[in-house]
Amino acid sequence: MRFAPADVPVTPDAPTARRWALEELARPEYHHQESLLSRLIEWITRQFDGVGTHLGLSGAQAALVIVGILAVVVLVAFWVAGPVRRSRRAATAGAVRAHDDVRTAAELRAAADAAVGAGDFSLAVVERFRALVRGLEERLVVDERAARTADEAALDAGRRLPELAGDLVAASALFDDVAYGGRSATADDERRVHDLDVRAQATHPVREQPAAVTV
Repeated sequence: MRFAPADVPVTPDAPTARRWALEELARPEYHHQESLLSRLIEWITRQFDGVGTHLGLSGAQAALVIVGILAVVVLVAFWVAGPVRRSRRAATAGAVRAHDDVRTAAELRAAADAAVGAGDFSLAVVERFRALVRGLEERLVVDERAARTADEAALDAGRRLPELAGDLVAASALFDDVAYGGRSATADDERRVHDLDVRAQATHPVREQPAAVTV
């Protein structure tokens, strides 16, 4: 927050406090949630118009109240913008497994089973999809790649398991929604991914056709 020059009184009058508030909230770092902040600015502006009259305060006291309101709004703006930035970063990560996750498909399936037993179907869906992808890597259906996203895994596997391609894409979308989008999975969601994993284990991959070369 910028401070007033030294020749401005420490306790500003109401018009000065109002100007400071509007200038502060106009700064670009508070524009992550534009509609919310615009409503806050409009609300604060209305409070400036009659705060002293409504509360029976002097000009100096009203100015202090306004500055306090501004401080609260600034804190709220940063609190709202922070989680938004973090959720956007998480959504762009999208990896099926972390780089240091070296669990086997069997271990991932056991983790999914344990999550089902605990009633945590969201964790079960995430671990079951990871087990599915890890199992395909172990069978050399797809190459092992730590940073592979769910979409990439579904497309890579779908080329080798074309009869499951549509279900793989649907499962990858569910994984992203649950792992990165905050969606809560249900028992039916977990059952569908579980069934797909079983089918993928029993399906023989086709030879991937090389890309056509054009001259």
